[in-house]
Amino acid sequence: MTADPETRLRADARRNRDQILAAARVIFAAQGPEVPMEEIARSAGVGVGTLYRRFPDRDALIRAVAVDNFDRVLRDAKAAKDQESSDWDALIRLLHQSMELQLSIQLAMVSPRALAILTSDPAIKALRDELLLVMDAFVRGAQAEGRLRADVATGDVAILFATVLRQMPGKGEEVARMATRRCIGIMIDGLRAAGSNELLPGRALTGADLNPPPADYLRPGPDRV
Repeated sequence: MTADPETRLRADARRNRDQILAAARVIFAAQGPEVPMEEIARSAGVGVGTLYRRFPDRDALIRAVAVDNFDRVLRDAKAAKDQESSDWDALIRLLHQSMELQLSIQLAMVSPRALAILTSDPAIKALRDELLLVMDAFVRGAQAEGRLRADVATGDVAILFATVLRQMPGKGEEVARMATRRCIGIMIDGLRAAGSNELLPGRALTGADLNPPPADYLRPGPDRV
């Protein structure tokens, strides 16, 4: 017995939406959220009209990708917490799941347009804040274990990781992946407590430091140019 037309239509619509989100996640991670919508539709294997029926504008697509991605990373982080024997091992496992975490951090920190969307949407902000809390628990736990240097905090790890995961322009995919693995390894080595011979300058950056400044700070004042 075959499914009725309405059921098939719902299944097709869901499949198209999933394909668009999957394509957008990969493209956003590599190139940022300002990529032409036509390129996303082409990568997803759907028409531009289909893309706009599912997501009426770029902001709607960014919002949907952010919700999907933060949810994925949260599930990965909670699985790492449940399955790894220490907070240090859970943190390292999460850092090595680079594609998902890369996009979460970059959407929150690198793109002003995406940052505005993420910080203005209550559901997205709640997911992002929950992810930072999970990461903060890993960081504090790893420090209590004596395996993570004591003069860093969650913001340091997030910013460092976002910097490491910037794409290498003009390089092939294989070289970029190898470079990413090596840079993550170097970063992790630098975070180990055994390697902290000198204190870092300034203070540790927390998850709160990743939030945008208050709106009045951004407005020009008599002493601001």
